[in-house]
Amino acid sequence: MFDPQHTYTLENEHVKLIPLDSSHFNDLLPFSINEPDLWYYSLTPANGKENLISYIQKAIADRKNGTAYPFVVYSKKAKAIVGSTRFYDIQPIHQTTQFGYTWYGKEFQGTKINKACKYLMLEFAFERMKVHRVEFRADAGNQRSIAAMLSIGCKKEGVLRSNCSSPTGRRDSIVLSILESEWKNQVKHLLQKKLE
Repeated sequence: MFDPQHTYTLENEHVKLIPLDSSHFNDLLPFSINEPDLWYYSLTPANGKENLISYIQKAIADRKNGTAYPFVVYSKKAKAIVGSTRFYDIQPIHQTTQFGYTWYGKEFQGTKINKACKYLMLEFAFERMKVHRVEFRADAGNQRSIAAMLSIGCKKEGVLRSNCSSPTGRRDSIVLSILESEWKNQVKHLLQKKLE
């Protein structure tokens, strides 16, 4: 059973996912200051000191109310925190959750970091949280993010037109997903092979 008040640390040979808390502010600040374009497509940008403070506070509040579980991403190779990701829109009644708010410093994009994180999160979601569906959303114009989701085995479902406001105006959101049967029969093995 998943308890959002419990401390969960997820780990494999590549990464450790550590519950995000206010002590991680200084680890994340260099990305916030030096790589502001990481949040170009984000609905909750963390560029700049004030935005980062709000970003962390909101993530912690969402964990306390049980709707999200945010992590920082620690790279074992780099021996440093290199980004953040989370479960959100956790719906126990429907046995679903979304993955998102995912970003990594530019130096770590295109490496095994994302696949290692998603493997841990998918394994936890389907095998510990016992969800039946994991959903992913992104700005429909964010081709890098869409490619990353497809590369881990997500299936495209469609585009929600003008479904939310963003810092740059209205946004179209693409929806992708992985179902429990797909995790067991294909995606788990696919990710294991890619991480070898």
